Amino acid sequence: MGSNSNSEVLKRIQSALEAARQVLGRFTAGAIEAEYKAGHDPVTEADRSVDAVLRKELLREGEGWLSEESVDDLARLAASRVWVVDPLDGTREFVAGIPEFCISIAMIEDGRPVAGGICNPATNEIFLGSIDSGVSYQGNPAQASRRASLKGASVLASRSEIKRGEWKQFENGPFTIRPMGSVAYKLALVSAGLADATFTLTRKHEWDVAAGGALVESAGGFVRTLQNSLLRCNNRSPLISGLFACGPNLKKELLALLGDHLPAAARR
Repeated sequence: MGSNSNSEVLKRIQSALEAARQVLGRFTAGAIEAEYKAGHDPVTEADRSVDAVLRKELLREGEGWLSEESVDDLARLAASRVWVVDPLDGTREFVAGIPEFCISIAMIEDGRPVAGGICNPATNEIFLGSIDSGVSYQGNPAQASRRASLKGASVLASRSEIKRGEWKQFENGPFTIRPMGSVAYKLALVSAGLADATFTLTRKHEWDVAAGGALVESAGGFVRTLQNSLLRCNNRSPLISGLFACGPNLKKELLALLGDHLPAAARR
């Protein structure tokens, strides 16, 4: 992505986040009706309203579109530039009034997440960045944690995965486990060095992780799927294996910790 194209994409992401935040401001977290999609995932009028404004702000001729709240148009597979968005990641938290939800926007070029923006409207946090420009948090330059060991590290865990007992096996680890909603928000916090690592052993959708993955990499951090392969997006099926992300110096230790959950070839 050239620097002109890069700054134009970041401007578009920033203005789309602002527009989406305005739309979300019309809804009150904790006081909104949710319907339930197949698989028991909640969806609200807020999700759909934000989806419409993001599409209007972001999409240009020749670009593809993949959103949790839009019918999937497979024409995206032929586009080299594709927007992957989640209008409201952490809908459960939004419905419950827990301030851990966000708007997530990623630009994918030839399958690679190259730029992202994440806004948590409840905490007024904005994370913005690209592979070319690095990451900003609240408008100031930020980088992934440079912590050298998992000892004493802050590791963000999915609130629902903890409830299901999926983190029991890690409770005696040398790090602090912080339960939190929204995968995108967790990745954003790791990108800005506000947490040291996060991982999920559960399958996710591209729209959950594309923007956060772009931000962590842009901030000098490390992101891999459970196959220990680079995060690639705009696949025919948007489902990916679990994901782990951390500051650059924790990569080896995190791989060792998750060893039993990784395919043999991925442990190297």
